Amino acid sequence: MDSPHGAAVKAEDFGLKGPRGWVFRNIGIDAAPGSITAVEGPSGSGRTCLLLALTGRMKPTAGHAEVGGHRLPKKMAAVRRIAALGPVSGVNDLDQALTVAEQLREGALLQRRYEGPIRALLRPRGERRASTAARIEEALAVAGLDLATLPKGPRTSVRDLERLESVRLSVAIALLGEPRLLALDDLDLKLSDAERAEAWALLRAIAARGTTVFAVCSEAPQDIPVVRTGTPYVKPDAKPATTPDAKPETSAKPEADAKSDTTPDAKPDTDAKPDADAKPETAPDTNTNTKPNTKGTDDALAEARRA
Repeated sequence: MDSPHGAAVKAEDFGLKGPRGWVFRNIGIDAAPGSITAVEGPSGSGRTCLLLALTGRMKPTAGHAEVGGHRLPKKMAAVRRIAALGPVSGVNDLDQALTVAEQLREGALLQRRYEGPIRALLRPRGERRASTAARIEEALAVAGLDLATLPKGPRTSVRDLERLESVRLSVAIALLGEPRLLALDDLDLKLSDAERAEAWALLRAIAARGTTVFAVCSEAPQDIPVVRTGTPYVKPDAKPATTPDAKPETSAKPEADAKSDTTPDAKPDTDAKPDADAKPETAPDTNTNTKPNTKGTDDALAEARRA
């Protein structure tokens, strides 16, 4: 497996808008070939969607990006041929019913069938098997996954892997296609401090071989450049609606005070009724102003992930 030449990644005002709002927007990137870039941001701010857009798996709607000389969104198919996904939950999850060896063979077969050159399918079966075994062995070495250390060796079930071992397996499968760009989601999820250090050491080794790396994480090392996604965009239309609701509360009190000063002792019972009526008027208004904002944001993020 030859070391690939990394893909330069540049983006300007890059954004993606779903049916109910922005998923991410105003992203600027300037990553050199063979570099590592971390993607940080609060949960639901479009970090995963940014990875999918940069690798040609999701069509952006604002700005533009260029990956390895291929401009997005026009050249999405060309970007997909040079970019690979590591672990991305909900997109390319490992099959928990397979063994590690079966998962690797499946990844190699899919890569050869859909991403490899057509002439590779015409080679003799023995030559194809030897070539596949060599690629798997080298990918495992780069990913740092030693099958001999697993509980049952290559026959270990995927469901029995530790979190870091699962990440290494996903990375090894992605490296079978010799990508110029590798994208990983939630790199440091459920990892100890020592395991996080090992994960970043793995990415540094991959970048040193020439592959450009993008990784979503909660906190990147100090020497890693960071691209941050903001909070989900909320329309400002609902903000003025909260101001009229607060005014009637102050204006209603002087009216009740004025009536109580001029009326006899028998009338305070009737004056209490407008106060009780005024309270339900303000409570529904405040609730209806806050609910659409959060619901709209959640719906937009859900639509983007289903896409």
